[in-house]
Amino acid sequence: MQRLGWILRSALFFLFLAVTVVPWATFVVIVSPVVRGAPLYRICAGWLTTAIWGARLICGVRWRVQGMENVPTAADKRAAVLLAPKHQSTWETFAFPMLMPHPLCYVFKRELLWIPFFGWAIGSLDMIHIDRSKRNEAWSKVAEQGKRYMSQGSWVIMFPEGTRTARGQQGTYKSGATRLAISAGTPVVPIAVTSARCWPRKSFLLRPGLIDVSIGRPIPVVGRQPDEVTREVETWIEAEMRRLDPEAYRTPA
Repeated sequence: MQRLGWILRSALFFLFLAVTVVPWATFVVIVSPVVRGAPLYRICAGWLTTAIWGARLICGVRWRVQGMENVPTAADKRAAVLLAPKHQSTWETFAFPMLMPHPLCYVFKRELLWIPFFGWAIGSLDMIHIDRSKRNEAWSKVAEQGKRYMSQGSWVIMFPEGTRTARGQQGTYKSGATRLAISAGTPVVPIAVTSARCWPRKSFLLRPGLIDVSIGRPIPVVGRQPDEVTREVETWIEAEMRRLDPEAYRTPA
């Protein structure tokens, strides 16, 4: 009976997303020729906030954030950081624009642009969409556009593992985020997220519970090598994940 309840609530939640994204995305596409930058971003962030609250009200997915003092405030227009979060589910991709005080520029695979309505809307924003099959070209695009968007006041957000990992698992940490941070002279902020507790990877079944988001202190990059900074990001995130969600990493007897 409990699982049936989760299924019904999850179905209602995704129906809610489908019903709300169509008019929202249509409006974004219509106004995008004349509304650009931060104002258009805030319109899209409004839908994402609605989605996160929908998950809370319909499916019981709550969240708790610690470490917000480790990112610059909205009043500090000159400060830039590069966010490097753990990636376990869709939840954090929706939640960070609501949680962070500055506009975010996501680096994502171009296939997301093909999703009706949602993809059309994010295609109108100042984001970096890449072709993963062309690595050299993709990195050049990330470096050029990433530095430009950060100079305009946005924060770049890159998932260092590249893709979602299952709860209790660890992917391969790549140096793309730290390479960009070093080339831009921007600190890296590591973030641990336990979203797979409630929204497992590759699943449409949401479960009620509490997601912890822990924001680490900015890691300086000046004068350092990408691999060195990447190891520091990995060490902090993985240690924090084990602190926040110890049962997921418990070794079977």
